[in-house]
Amino acid sequence: MTFWLYILRCVDGSYYIGHTEDLEKRFAEHNLGAVSSYTRKRRPLTLVFSDEFSTREEALARERQLKGWSRAKKEALIKGNWTLLRELARHF
Repeated sequence: MTFWLYILRCVDGSYYIGHTEDLEKRFAEHNLGAVSSYTRKRRPLTLVFSDEFSTREEALARERQLKGWSRAKKEALIKGNWTLLRELARHF
């Protein structure tokens, strides 16, 4: 089974990070307002990043890690700017 870490960009520009076993279904649920009061108030949403894991534990661990990151680090990850991401990691 595959598990996903995902980042959503909300209409207000904020980010929401979560994990799931069914990325398409979960994204649809967020956009319908069926889950998470945070995203319900900030629709429409855009899926800006996802990463695949072989276990739920790995996906959850990555979710927790990213939730502790600065906005700049999250945006570098979303853009795939590995140079900036490494630079930002050195400063924290």
